[in-house]
Amino acid sequence: MQAAIPVNDTRLRPGNHCVFRLRCHLVLVTKYRKKVITPEMGTRIDQVAKAIIEKHGGILAESNGEADHRHFLLDLPPSVQPSRLVCSIKTATSRIVRKEHPRQVGRFYWKPVFWSRSYCLLSAGGAPIMVIRKYIENQDLHKT
Repeated sequence: MQAAIPVNDTRLRPGNHCVFRLRCHLVLVTKYRKKVITPEMGTRIDQVAKAIIEKHGGILAESNGEADHRHFLLDLPPSVQPSRLVCSIKTATSRIVRKEHPRQVGRFYWKPVFWSRSYCLLSAGGAPIMVIRKYIENQDLHKT
């Protein structure tokens, strides 16, 4: 998928009462780590995920993966609850992939499953934590 946001873009996004740049790296893994995702399915998963992310005011900056997992680089507004967004992505992509590719999915799962119950969500981008910590430590309200 083509990147919507350059990696080195440090601009803040405006909100109603804030400015923000919240980037996350999401990894979804198939149930039992089965290698079920074909390239066509991966493209469809990315399309559905992108639509859901945009519906919530976010941006899908990058996506890719292999036969047993998908990676997503997200730029989210502060109003989004990440766990709910992940649940929406997993539910919708699972339902659509199982509906559109029943033969491929049926080779691996006889129950209506697709994704593992777990997921990995990491903060991404910005200054390293030690730089931020040092910046905060060096703040002094008494300096003029």
